[in-house]
Amino acid sequence: MIGAMGLSPERDVYVCNIIKCRPPGNRRPEEDETAACIPYLHEQLAIVAPKVIVALGNTAVGTLLGTKMGITKIRGQWKTYRGSTLVMPTYHPSYLLRPGPQQLQAKREAWEDLQAVMKELGLPLPQKK
Repeated sequence: MIGAMGLSPERDVYVCNIIKCRPPGNRRPEEDETAACIPYLHEQLAIVAPKVIVALGNTAVGTLLGTKMGITKIRGQWKTYRGSTLVMPTYHPSYLLRPGPQQLQAKREAWEDLQAVMKELGLPLPQKK
């Protein structure tokens, strides 16, 4: 997805997680785990000072934006992190890779979200083939 945007994962983006270690069984992090890790994330983001944050999935969106609204309701809508940094909520890649009838539409929507990010950053949109 990063490559399709014309960006390099090594040079152009900073990937970080809400929590700093994977919970057992790859479950969603619990509130105390998030609370223990979120100060580190806030500090990382302050240092990196991103122009835009792409928040992938419910956990990232809920934690960064302080909302319980589900990703299907909030994706594609510009929000702000700490009152200044633009945030684009979209689907987590693991959701997009699951088999299911809704995945094609979800992939289209995620790509629309990323195109909105590209537009915000002044990046050229890929030509349709």
